[in-house]
Amino acid sequence: MKSLIIMAGGASSRMKRSLSQSKLSEDKKNLAAKVHKSLIPLGKEKKPLLFYLISNAVAAGITDIYLITSPENDAFQKYVGSSEKNNFFAGANVHFAIQYPKEGYIKPLGTADAVEQTLVQYPKLLEQTFIICNGDNLYSRQAFKNLLKPREVKNALISYARSGLEFKDERIKKFAVMDIDSLGYLKKIMEKPDPKIIEKYRDTSGEIRVSMNIFSFNGKQLNPYLKDCPIHPLRQEKELPEAIKLLNDNEPNQIMCFGMKEHILDLTSAEDIASFDVI
Repeated sequence: MKSLIIMAGGASSRMKRSLSQSKLSEDKKNLAAKVHKSLIPLGKEKKPLLFYLISNAVAAGITDIYLITSPENDAFQKYVGSSEKNNFFAGANVHFAIQYPKEGYIKPLGTADAVEQTLVQYPKLLEQTFIICNGDNLYSRQAFKNLLKPREVKNALISYARSGLEFKDERIKKFAVMDIDSLGYLKKIMEKPDPKIIEKYRDTSGEIRVSMNIFSFNGKQLNPYLKDCPIHPLRQEKELPEAIKLLNDNEPNQIMCFGMKEHILDLTSAEDIASFDVI
């Protein structure tokens, strides 16, 4: 069994806010306003990002998908399947994981909490190495294949060459930058780094490497750091990159970086919808 956890939760708030300012047709705006962004029909086939994402994962050899959603997930159940587990969709067995708000909080506690709750609901993942990715990025088949390759350590991530991404500079500057040693191990991830210091982190090939939030982790090794991940004082969330930082600080040379140079279609705001017309 080869497993992928897709973080599809969230209210798509940035997408919704940007619709009124976009150049989309009124029909597209109205449709995008009604559904989660990963379920908006896209491309020539008018299928949602979730379908294309899972299809790429299946083509790479992944068999089981764990889809993290909020408790209000009727739209996902209508599209993927109504069963809690073993919905056959886009060539994979899809299982729902629900991120519930923790007691005392009015909203979900972020991505680290989402993965932690998934491991509670599906404890067999603690005995596996699995891939985790965002539900609003269309990662390539090769990215999934790279993370499924045999490696010396249990944990890995894709380090993307910043020069290969076709987003606007303003957006790219906000991506987390990686410091990688000469053997390919992660030294640290810097969230929203100071532009003045980025040049010093070029790797041996001359590239600045950024995270696009696709990782592979061993459940048992990652789980303690999900639990211990601090809550951000402003956003009030436990964020997966912070849990990864804790693991890396406490267990160095345990996260291998696989470099890739390619663009990733992303569905953050309304203006991104048109970029999927190429698929």
